[in-house]
Amino acid sequence: MSAIDDRLGLVIKRAEQALIARKTAALREFGLTVPQYAALLLLSGGDGMSAAQLARESLVTPQTMATVLTNLETKGLIERDQSPLHQKVVVNRVTPAGAALLTGADAAALRVEGALAAAYTDTERRQLTELLDRAITTLTA
Repeated sequence: MSAIDDRLGLVIKRAEQALIARKTAALREFGLTVPQYAALLLLSGGDGMSAAQLARESLVTPQTMATVLTNLETKGLIERDQSPLHQKVVVNRVTPAGAALLTGADAAALRVEGALAAAYTDTERRQLTELLDRAITTLTA
């Protein structure tokens, strides 16, 4: 094993890239990108969110989220309305068509995650989650 193979950050990045590649392939049949799927999933859980909230939750730039939302709106999967609380804030919500598409897309994404989870025993999954949570805590402290 070379010194580069022992770099924890690279291993984590490769795992993330492999997961995203699998999800990208799974979501292709629904005409969604991973960021579009993530936005729909976040929007489905509440009463709407601003683009800034979605960008923070999705870990993408506001500019990227603006593009994601424009594409989702063009496809009729979300609607955007002015917030009743603040005139400069636009609230994004999933349309019925978006919710219907999300049902299938989420099932496909869950199959990818399920295949990954199946590679580990229950104990290993708990350990992996704990280790990754510790990495997140260490890196965000």
